[in-house]
Amino acid sequence: MRKDFKENLLNILNGVSTGVVIALVPGALVNELMKNVVYTWPGAQNILTMTTLMSSLLAVFAGLCVSYLLKFNLIQSGSITAAAMIASGAFQVKNGQIILAGSGDVINIALTIFFAAFLVKFLTPKLGSYTVLLLPLIVAVIAGSVGQFMLPYTKMITGAVGQTIGTLTNFQPLVMGMLMGIAFAALIVSPISSVGIAMAIGVEGIASGSANLGITACAFTLAIMSSKVNDFGTTIAHFIGTPKIQMANMLKNPRLFLPVIASAGIAGLVGAIFKISGTANSAGFGSADLIGPMAAYQEMTGGPLAIGFILLLFAGMPILLGFVMRYIFIQKLQFVREEDLVIEDK
Repeated sequence: MRKDFKENLLNILNGVSTGVVIALVPGALVNELMKNVVYTWPGAQNILTMTTLMSSLLAVFAGLCVSYLLKFNLIQSGSITAAAMIASGAFQVKNGQIILAGSGDVINIALTIFFAAFLVKFLTPKLGSYTVLLLPLIVAVIAGSVGQFMLPYTKMITGAVGQTIGTLTNFQPLVMGMLMGIAFAALIVSPISSVGIAMAIGVEGIASGSANLGITACAFTLAIMSSKVNDFGTTIAHFIGTPKIQMANMLKNPRLFLPVIASAGIAGLVGAIFKISGTANSAGFGSADLIGPMAAYQEMTGGPLAIGFILLLFAGMPILLGFVMRYIFIQKLQFVREEDLVIEDK
């Protein structure tokens, strides 16, 4: 029983992580480029619309991925997906119209999917031939309603985390830079939105730059540490897209946080030393869509020299840190295993 519970929980975490990748990585790959060419190529706006819609459907992708891993049939999968979207917080109702707004709360999506999956397993054998008629309605209404009830409370968790991180900006700049790098590296591989936290507490200036460097170091460290056990596409998805694809592995093996924290702390400290800056809108992205590096460049002067320096900090240093962490924690200390970072494609 306990083994089944643990396996189901890991499947849910893996499914949600995969849903995040499907929803957010396409936008991370092309959005910034499309914004720069939208005035010369009208088709760019269509692509932006598509990727924005995909991000708003994060709950749908998460529900489908979890259902696949739990080996649910089509009716069961649709029921879970409906409940996840209803409780996601990714839409608002204004004047009788449903308006998509953001990706939703990942914590609430995961909790709703967990409850919906329990309902599906409990109700399916009891409904018999009426499953196709009643299961989608019952799961959507009950699990969706419970999820909507939980949503304000899960947002309170995010708010409390944001307030805690906000206090870090009161520290001396170098200490603040190191702590911001660590905090946002931990956020990016958790169910909490690093971008949402950054915007909620208004992370700006050196704090923003250090946060982005911490996330970037986290992404490259996980990519390099797992490069021998994951394929090339999955490896580069860590830093081109999001290292949140490792969320399930990180929560399953908390010791993986140690090399991430070490590399992110160093990167954040270096960012503070060189006064790398950013804005509230850019913090929390890291290297994804080049938002972090571009925000840092816009705060600097120096032309080509500044570009080279940004490349050194957002690519050269994270790559070096990644290889150092792999050598120390995997090869030398054998504190973690490469197999702990496998992203399974079932």
